[in-house]
Amino acid sequence: MFNRKLLTLGITTLLGATLLQSPLLHAEEWPAPIKKIEAKGAKIIGSFEAPSGLKGYAAQYQNRGMALYLTPDGKNVLVGNLYDAQGNDLSLAPLQKLVYEPMAKQVWGEMEKSNWIADGKKDAPRIVYLFSDPNCPYCNMFWEQARPWVDSGKVQLRHIMVGIIREDSPAKSAALLAAKDPQTALHDHEKAGKASTLKPLSQIPAEVQAKLDANAQLMTELNVAATPAIFYLDEKGDLQQQQGAPSPDKLVKILGPK
Repeated sequence: MFNRKLLTLGITTLLGATLLQSPLLHAEEWPAPIKKIEAKGAKIIGSFEAPSGLKGYAAQYQNRGMALYLTPDGKNVLVGNLYDAQGNDLSLAPLQKLVYEPMAKQVWGEMEKSNWIADGKKDAPRIVYLFSDPNCPYCNMFWEQARPWVDSGKVQLRHIMVGIIREDSPAKSAALLAAKDPQTALHDHEKAGKASTLKPLSQIPAEVQAKLDANAQLMTELNVAATPAIFYLDEKGDLQQQQGAPSPDKLVKILGPK
């Protein structure tokens, strides 16, 4: 499942092509009024059953999920959420299934394929991704906060290395990615904090630069502008994001119980 707030973060840029190529889109011909909405810029993802003779359609518009309802005569379209007599939102479940869940899987998959450095055991039951800059004090703060979970083997942090804070940030990230043991290099750097002796590479190898460029591109596609940007799955399996070092109560939501 997918947290709706993430849809405002530009994830449609990353997933639009994938969703448009889905076989679901070619399983049926859209009615003329729905095509008119599509012509205005909406991306029609799929259809679903709705009450009172309406026909529902899940769409994306301006980076948001949107429900469309075709009237029984097939001539008009209602746009927005539909509620029953008890006040239940009947649009939420279809949008979750047709829009948010596929997007969550795609985003998680893109992060899995990114160039990250592991912090913690391989078999840790919980995985947390974060965009991390070697010069980011809040990244270091989160690293410190997470020690009880990481050291106990409950969580593995995956640092997607970028360089955005200072002029030497890219070269420092490159030094970590190019290290013989990136995990140890990252650990030593974060543990030292302000006393870190990590030196930026004087020349970044092409293959390492390609990794940094790919991470930066992913960061842009997710509309992330600062570090740490933390992505995790909550207790319901919903994809969530935390910007910056979390508060103690939020920390438990991200990392789970100690």
